[in-house]
Amino acid sequence: MKKIYLILFLLVSVSVSYGQTKAQADSAYVNNDFAGAVEMYEAILATEGESADIYYNLGNSYYKMDNIAKAILNYERALVLNPGDGDIRFNLELAQSKTVDKVTPVSEMFFVTWIKSLTNLMSEKGWAKLGIGAFIFMLLSLALYFFGKQVVLKKVGFIVTLCLLVVCVVANVFASNQKEKAQNHGNAVIMAPSVTVKSTPNEGGTDLFILHEGRKVMIKDNTMKEWKEIQLEDGNAGWVPTSVIEII
Repeated sequence: MKKIYLILFLLVSVSVSYGQTKAQADSAYVNNDFAGAVEMYEAILATEGESADIYYNLGNSYYKMDNIAKAILNYERALVLNPGDGDIRFNLELAQSKTVDKVTPVSEMFFVTWIKSLTNLMSEKGWAKLGIGAFIFMLLSLALYFFGKQVVLKKVGFIVTLCLLVVCVVANVFASNQKEKAQNHGNAVIMAPSVTVKSTPNEGGTDLFILHEGRKVMIKDNTMKEWKEIQLEDGNAGWVPTSVIEII
């Protein structure tokens, strides 16, 4: 019993400490002490682990400090954890509007865009909860189909069961996609004021184009330590030093 009490005490202590630290960070932000807020939010992430809310607040703090690259980085991290949050997406787009590079994504089929938008309505946990809920109600409607004494009840139970089965399958597929995206998204943000993208992974490579801080890129080749091959939404690709990017 003593061990159980000790574990409960530690959990409560950690929860209270987290709440106090976050409250202090929020207070610093409200009082325009953005540097102090950044320090405390970073400390929370280092000790308590990832959180969409903390990344979002950290992004806001960096944005107020006019550090657009750091703001975008943390908004992107928040969006990975909570892709359905409209506030995060709005602030990310606002920060991106202040960057130098404007890239037009390669066009894609409308249904691909629609599926991506639908998937991003909720996080992995959100879709998983929906899938579990749909499965439970599916069992109830299935029971109605098998044990209902009236034909109408059986028909309703059958139709509802089929609908919930579709919802359950789709929710699980979307949850899996969101989990895969969170673990292996392979994206990064340019953190240097500017960088020249090279044709080969060395300084002697041909200059292809220039990118500026805050630009989101996809890491195409991650096999080298000092250099990474990156690709933009418009298909342009090349090599940049690892030191100028930070993984989302």
